[in-house]
Amino acid sequence: MAEQFRVDINEYQNVTANLYPADAKGRGGITLILGHGAGAGQSSSFMVSFATELAARGIDSVTFNFFYAEHGRRAPDPNDKLEACYRAVIEAVRNHKKLARNRLAIGGKSMGGRIASQVAAGGVGDLAGLVFLGYPLHPPGRPEKLRAKHLSEISAPMLFVQGSRDMFGTPAELRPIVKELSPLATLHVVEGGDHSLKVPKSAGITQTEVYASVQDLIVGWLKSK
Repeated sequence: MAEQFRVDINEYQNVTANLYPADAKGRGGITLILGHGAGAGQSSSFMVSFATELAARGIDSVTFNFFYAEHGRRAPDPNDKLEACYRAVIEAVRNHKKLARNRLAIGGKSMGGRIASQVAAGGVGDLAGLVFLGYPLHPPGRPEKLRAKHLSEISAPMLFVQGSRDMFGTPAELRPIVKELSPLATLHVVEGGDHSLKVPKSAGITQTEVYASVQDLIVGWLKSK
Protein backbone atom coordinates (compact mmCIF):
# COMPACT_ATOMS: atom_id res chain seq x y z
CA MET A 1 0.00 0.00 0.00
CA ALA A 2 1.21 3.50 -0.81
CA GLU A 3 1.98 5.81 2.09
CA GLN A 4 0.81 9.38 1.46
CA PHE A 5 2.79 12.40 2.60
CA ARG A 6 2.62 16.13 2.07
CA VAL A 7 5.18 18.17 0.16
CA ASP A 8 5.35 21.92 0.78
CA ILE A 9 6.38 23.86 -2.32
CA ASN A 10 6.34 27.18 -0.51
CA GLU A 11 4.52 28.83 2.39
CA TYR A 12 1.20 28.75 0.55
CA GLN A 13 1.31 25.75 -1.78
CA ASN A 14 1.66 22.02 -1.25
CA VAL A 15 1.03 18.78 -3.11
CA THR A 16 0.46 15.13 -2.26
CA ALA A 17 3.13 12.48 -2.75
CA ASN A 18 2.90 8.70 -2.41
CA LEU A 19 5.66 6.42 -1.18
CA TYR A 20 5.57 2.83 -2.41
CA PRO A 21 7.97 1.09 0.02
CA ALA A 22 10.38 -1.42 -1.46
CA ASP A 23 9.91 -5.08 -0.71
CA ALA A 24 12.08 -5.74 2.33
CA LYS A 25 13.68 -8.92 0.94
CA GLY A 26 15.19 -7.31 -2.16
CA ARG A 27 15.48 -3.70 -1.02
CA GLY A 28 18.19 -2.00 -3.06
CA GLY A 29 18.74 1.16 -1.02
CA ILE A 30 17.57 3.35 -3.90
CA THR A 31 14.64 5.77 -4.11
CA LEU A 32 13.21 6.60 -7.54
CA ILE A 33 11.00 9.68 -7.84
CA LEU A 34 8.69 9.53 -10.85
CA GLY A 35 6.89 12.63 -12.13
CA HIS A 36 3.68 12.12 -14.09
CA GLY A 37 2.94 13.13 -17.68
CA ALA A 38 1.04 16.24 -18.71
CA GLY A 39 -2.32 14.55 -19.21
CA ALA A 40 -2.75 12.50 -16.03
CA GLY A 41 -1.69 12.73 -12.41
CA GLN A 42 -0.02 10.27 -10.09
CA SER A 43 -3.18 8.17 -9.76
CA SER A 44 -3.10 7.11 -13.42
CA SER A 45 -2.83 3.38 -14.01
CA PHE A 46 0.60 3.82 -15.62
CA MET A 47 2.08 5.65 -12.64
CA VAL A 48 0.53 3.36 -10.04
CA SER A 49 1.59 0.25 -11.94
CA PHE A 50 5.19 1.33 -12.37
CA ALA A 51 5.58 2.54 -8.79
CA THR A 52 4.00 -0.62 -7.39
CA GLU A 53 6.01 -3.02 -9.54
CA LEU A 54 9.31 -1.21 -9.00
CA ALA A 55 8.70 -1.34 -5.25
CA ALA A 56 8.03 -5.07 -5.49
CA ARG A 57 11.41 -5.38 -7.19
CA GLY A 58 13.24 -3.58 -4.35
CA ILE A 59 13.13 0.09 -5.36
CA ASP A 60 11.52 2.60 -2.99
CA SER A 61 9.29 4.51 -5.40
CA VAL A 62 7.74 7.96 -4.95
CA THR A 63 5.10 9.60 -7.13
CA PHE A 64 3.55 13.01 -6.69
CA ASN A 65 1.14 15.45 -8.28
CA PHE A 66 2.36 18.62 -9.87
CA PHE A 67 0.43 21.58 -8.46
CA TYR A 68 -2.01 21.91 -11.39
CA ALA A 69 -2.90 18.20 -11.21
CA GLU A 70 -3.32 18.36 -7.43
CA HIS A 71 -6.05 20.96 -7.96
CA GLY A 72 -7.77 19.21 -10.86
CA ARG A 73 -6.63 21.56 -13.60
CA ARG A 74 -5.87 20.21 -17.08
CA ALA A 75 -3.31 22.76 -18.28
CA PRO A 76 0.18 22.24 -16.85
CA ASP A 77 1.75 24.95 -14.72
CA PRO A 78 4.43 27.24 -16.20
CA ASN A 79 7.84 25.63 -16.46
CA ASP A 80 9.34 27.40 -13.44
CA LYS A 81 6.47 26.21 -11.21
CA LEU A 82 6.81 22.64 -12.45
CA GLU A 83 10.51 22.73 -11.61
CA ALA A 84 9.87 24.29 -8.19
CA CYS A 85 7.42 21.50 -7.39
CA TYR A 86 9.87 18.79 -8.44
CA ARG A 87 12.66 20.37 -6.38
CA ALA A 88 10.37 20.47 -3.34
CA VAL A 89 9.64 16.77 -3.76
CA ILE A 90 13.35 15.98 -3.96
CA GLU A 91 13.96 17.91 -0.74
CA ALA A 92 11.07 16.17 1.00
CA VAL A 93 12.29 12.74 -0.08
CA ARG A 94 15.83 13.45 1.08
CA ASN A 95 14.42 14.42 4.48
CA HIS A 96 11.96 11.51 4.70
CA LYS A 97 12.83 9.33 7.68
CA LYS A 98 12.34 6.11 5.72
CA LEU A 99 14.36 7.24 2.71
CA ALA A 100 17.13 9.45 4.07
CA ARG A 101 19.83 6.78 3.73
CA ASN A 102 18.90 5.78 0.19
CA ARG A 103 20.64 6.86 -2.96
CA LEU A 104 18.30 9.02 -5.05
CA ALA A 105 17.24 8.70 -8.67
CA ILE A 106 14.68 10.89 -10.43
CA GLY A 107 12.71 10.80 -13.67
CA GLY A 108 9.21 10.26 -14.89
CA LYS A 109 6.79 9.73 -17.72
CA SER A 110 6.98 12.20 -20.61
CA MET A 111 6.71 15.72 -19.10
CA GLY A 112 7.62 14.41 -15.65
CA GLY A 113 10.90 13.09 -17.04
CA ARG A 114 11.61 16.29 -18.92
CA ILE A 115 11.14 18.39 -15.79
CA ALA A 116 13.36 15.97 -13.87
CA SER A 117 16.07 16.46 -16.49
CA GLN A 118 15.82 20.24 -16.29
CA VAL A 119 16.03 20.13 -12.50
CA ALA A 120 19.06 17.83 -12.69
CA ALA A 121 20.73 20.11 -15.24
CA GLY A 122 20.23 23.04 -12.87
CA GLY A 123 21.78 21.14 -9.97
CA VAL A 124 20.08 19.24 -7.15
CA GLY A 125 23.00 17.43 -5.55
CA ASP A 126 24.19 13.91 -6.20
CA LEU A 127 21.89 11.60 -8.15
CA ALA A 128 22.23 7.88 -8.76
CA GLY A 129 20.58 8.33 -12.16
CA LEU A 130 17.66 9.58 -14.21
CA VAL A 131 14.96 7.38 -15.74
CA PHE A 132 12.94 8.70 -18.69
CA LEU A 133 9.79 6.80 -19.70
CA GLY A 134 9.00 8.23 -23.11
CA TYR A 135 11.23 11.31 -23.20
CA PRO A 136 9.36 14.15 -25.01
CA LEU A 137 12.21 15.15 -27.30
CA HIS A 138 9.92 17.48 -29.26
CA PRO A 139 6.19 18.24 -29.65
CA PRO A 140 4.45 15.89 -32.11
CA GLY A 141 5.03 17.05 -35.66
CA ARG A 142 7.60 19.65 -34.57
CA PRO A 143 10.98 17.88 -34.78
CA GLU A 144 12.77 21.21 -35.04
CA LYS A 145 11.75 22.15 -31.48
CA LEU A 146 14.18 19.90 -29.66
CA ARG A 147 14.26 19.72 -25.86
CA ALA A 148 17.76 18.33 -25.58
CA LYS A 149 20.30 21.12 -25.18
CA HIS A 150 20.24 21.01 -21.37
CA LEU A 151 20.88 17.26 -21.23
CA SER A 152 24.62 17.82 -21.69
CA GLU A 153 24.63 19.67 -18.34
CA ILE A 154 23.54 16.54 -16.43
CA SER A 155 26.36 14.68 -14.71
CA ALA A 156 24.38 11.60 -13.61
CA PRO A 157 23.69 8.46 -15.69
CA MET A 158 20.53 8.59 -17.81
CA LEU A 159 18.27 5.79 -19.04
CA PHE A 160 15.94 6.59 -21.94
CA VAL A 161 13.12 4.07 -22.46
CA GLN A 162 11.50 4.97 -25.77
CA GLY A 163 8.80 3.34 -27.88
CA SER A 164 9.70 2.79 -31.51
CA ARG A 165 6.46 4.59 -32.53
CA ASP A 166 6.82 7.54 -30.15
CA MET A 167 5.55 10.68 -31.90
CA PHE A 168 7.34 12.86 -29.34
CA GLY A 169 10.71 11.51 -30.45
CA THR A 170 11.62 8.30 -32.21
CA PRO A 171 14.63 6.20 -31.23
CA ALA A 172 16.23 7.27 -34.50
CA GLU A 173 15.94 10.90 -33.40
CA LEU A 174 17.24 10.13 -29.91
CA ARG A 175 20.23 7.98 -30.91
CA PRO A 176 22.56 10.81 -32.02
CA ILE A 177 21.76 12.72 -28.83
CA VAL A 178 22.39 9.68 -26.66
CA LYS A 179 25.65 9.09 -28.53
CA GLU A 180 26.80 12.62 -27.71
CA LEU A 181 25.94 12.04 -24.06
CA SER A 182 27.80 8.72 -23.94
CA PRO A 183 28.86 7.07 -21.68
CA LEU A 184 26.31 8.66 -19.33
CA ALA A 185 23.25 7.91 -21.48
CA THR A 186 21.65 4.58 -22.41
CA LEU A 187 18.76 4.08 -24.82
CA HIS A 188 16.37 1.13 -24.57
CA VAL A 189 13.82 0.75 -27.36
CA VAL A 190 10.41 -0.83 -26.81
CA GLU A 191 9.63 -2.29 -30.21
CA GLY A 192 6.15 -1.30 -31.34
CA GLY A 193 5.70 0.96 -28.33
CA ASP A 194 4.04 4.36 -28.50
CA HIS A 195 4.65 7.37 -26.22
CA SER A 196 3.24 5.41 -23.27
CA LEU A 197 5.17 2.27 -24.30
CA LYS A 198 1.92 0.62 -25.40
CA VAL A 199 2.28 -2.00 -28.12
CA PRO A 200 -0.39 -3.12 -30.63
CA LYS A 201 -2.25 -6.38 -30.05
CA SER A 202 -0.47 -7.79 -33.09
CA ALA A 203 2.88 -7.49 -31.30
CA GLY A 204 2.62 -11.02 -29.95
CA ILE A 205 3.27 -9.94 -26.37
CA THR A 206 0.94 -8.64 -23.69
CA GLN A 207 1.17 -5.11 -22.34
CA THR A 208 1.80 -6.48 -18.88
CA GLU A 209 4.80 -8.38 -20.22
CA VAL A 210 6.11 -5.26 -21.94
CA TYR A 211 5.88 -3.19 -18.78
CA ALA A 212 7.38 -5.99 -16.67
CA SER A 213 10.36 -6.16 -19.01
CA VAL A 214 10.88 -2.40 -18.73
CA GLN A 215 10.53 -2.55 -14.94
CA ASP A 216 13.13 -5.33 -14.74
CA LEU A 217 15.43 -3.24 -16.91
CA ILE A 218 15.05 -0.16 -14.71
CA VAL A 219 15.77 -2.07 -11.53
CA GLY A 220 18.83 -3.79 -12.98
CA TRP A 221 20.12 -0.49 -14.36
CA LEU A 222 19.62 1.39 -11.08
CA LYS A 223 21.23 -1.33 -8.99
CA SER A 224 24.25 -1.33 -11.28
CA LYS A 225 24.95 2.36 -10.64
